[in-house]
Amino acid sequence: ISHEPEVADVDRLVEQLRHHQPAAGDFVIAVGGGAAIDLAKAAAAIVTNAAAGDSVKDYLEGVGRGLKITAPPLPMLAMPTTAGTGSEATKNAVISSYDPAFKKSLRSDAMVPDIVLIDPELMVTVPATTTAYTGMDAITQCIESYISRRRQPIPQALAIEGLRRAVPAITEAVTNGDSRPAREAMAHAAMLSGMALANSGLGMAHGVAAALGVHCRVPHGLACAVMLPVAMRTNRAVAHDELEIIGRTIVDDELRGAAAVDAGIARIQEICDEVKIPHTLTEIGVSAEQIPEIVKSSRGNSMNGNPLELSDAELTQILEGML
Repeated sequence: ISHEPEVADVDRLVEQLRHHQPAAGDFVIAVGGGAAIDLAKAAAAIVTNAAAGDSVKDYLEGVGRGLKITAPPLPMLAMPTTAGTGSEATKNAVISSYDPAFKKSLRSDAMVPDIVLIDPELMVTVPATTTAYTGMDAITQCIESYISRRRQPIPQALAIEGLRRAVPAITEAVTNGDSRPAREAMAHAAMLSGMALANSGLGMAHGVAAALGVHCRVPHGLACAVMLPVAMRTNRAVAHDELEIIGRTIVDDELRGAAAVDAGIARIQEICDEVKIPHTLTEIGVSAEQIPEIVKSSRGNSMNGNPLELSDAELTQILEGML
């Protein structure tokens, strides 16, 4: 698939799977980035659960009929070819629609892939831009799961390890795609970010990124990267201790207090600049007229994990300040 999976993509693949009459011993192989893995996870679950004529939309959070995954999905092997979403380690698949506009999850404990094969060799030919966007998604997931209001100690440890690997490696992976150490570090960090977010949730950057995807067609990793420095500054007051530890981890362990927080945010902004992430929403095609719908569509599971409770007015002010 060449785009983030939509309802029609899942329904089409489910019909193709049904045509092959899946039986015991059959399984699905997902080879690709988060879009391919999410598409495969969703189709493998729907084909064993939905009646003929039902759509994956009937199972999506907040927009469908509230149907649940009750039967085991087709077994699945995931082979990620990008280092980003960590979808190989999560129990959900994110599915989009543009008419009506939404980006929602299909979620079940049974949807975690049965086998994951992570080979950084598969990632060396990923273009620089895609490497940057997906890598920033992994970094965003590590940071947001670490400071999430649903944070837990073990996922936090995974997130910190992900940051230790990704922050020194992402620029090298973008500028020198053949670098095996950089590709290995990013692949490892992406998997850890998926494990962390699956257990601790995310936050504002991902909440807004989903809305930017459906209303402005902004690639997910790019949207996360643009929002990440702003999200860190927004949550600073309520996640000071966590952001201090992040700053010490990715900059200098000798730093303390506000100096560590400032250094961590500055380092993330520096990485964004190194891998050519725009600073403003205008640069990625967002207009002032779209802000109300973006705010409305930012509400969801990711935003619910944000450490700071944000009203629509507050989020509007933040986004308008980014134009």
